[in-house]
Amino acid sequence: MTSPIAKPWLFSQPNQDPLAATGSPLRWGIIATGRIASLVSQDLALLADANLYAVSSRKQETADAFAAEFGFSVAYGDDAGQQGYERLLADDSVDVVYVATPHAQHHQMVLAALNAGKHVLCEKAFTINAREAAELIAVAREKKLFLMEAMWSRFLPSMQRAFDIAGSGELGTVQWVTADLGFPAPYSPTARLWAVRDGGGALLDLTVYPLLWALGTLGFPQAVSATGALNDDGVDAQNALTLEYRQGAQAQLTSSLLAHGPRTATVAGSLGYLQSLGSINNPKQLVIGIGREPLRTEHFEVAGRGFAYELREVTRCIQQGLTESPVMPLEDSLNIMRLFDGVRAQLGVGYPNDAH
Repeated sequence: MTSPIAKPWLFSQPNQDPLAATGSPLRWGIIATGRIASLVSQDLALLADANLYAVSSRKQETADAFAAEFGFSVAYGDDAGQQGYERLLADDSVDVVYVATPHAQHHQMVLAALNAGKHVLCEKAFTINAREAAELIAVAREKKLFLMEAMWSRFLPSMQRAFDIAGSGELGTVQWVTADLGFPAPYSPTARLWAVRDGGGALLDLTVYPLLWALGTLGFPQAVSATGALNDDGVDAQNALTLEYRQGAQAQLTSSLLAHGPRTATVAGSLGYLQSLGSINNPKQLVIGIGREPLRTEHFEVAGRGFAYELREVTRCIQQGLTESPVMPLEDSLNIMRLFDGVRAQLGVGYPNDAH
């Protein structure tokens, strides 16, 4: 048995350094200047074949400050006639765009980027719903442009090793998976994590990570049941998902914006189990227990903050003329949004984008 998630090209190479160039430099544009844009830009600057070219924000001074901090050549803010992101997309020097806006703006920004002829890496969750995802995928394929959801954890050495172990048979037949991710997020109706207009709630922001452990070891489920706690604004403050599979395997996934959790994942099989240590989106250790044998611990380090691995994949794919990554294929992003649509229907969570 192999993992349902493909192994990144990098890990089949003699040199597995994600920072080493794989072709001609690409000129990157970053849309938005929030925390995730800052973190990704730091790792992007480490790639030998990445040119930090342009950044956009609503305010020119914000774009200028971001460009100065991270070394971008050009900064675009809103002016009288165009928004900052529109000005960036009109720049013919931009090869590929990273969209780092809140979820609810992904569809608008990615669609504009594709229509401007840019390759796109879009922050997770890919969109608000499956309808939006299907439209973006159709446009990208029509225009033969690269498009990928920025699910960085798929590309990490520790995650890929966990998928390898689960798929190798060492654990026997995988019967159940558990994974949790939670932290208490200070409430504000306008904060990205809570705002209905932004696609707030635990599901779209956090559940992608616990779900990855199920997808990487068991694949997509046959059925999903969900419970959750909604706040007065109608977004999920926490949720619990049970995934069911044909052979009787199950996965229990928990996400919370209310409470700290251990942030661990367990993959349990008929012969043994695997458990992650360190946050489940970037494990630093894997503990493997087979029968009554002594526990085995494997340790992992990452380049930069860990985003370099997905950035290497995007860069390599574009350099080689690919329009999607085999590790994070567009069909997976679409199926994840379909799964989340079903969960939201069970929880009773709706967003303004659903009405468009």
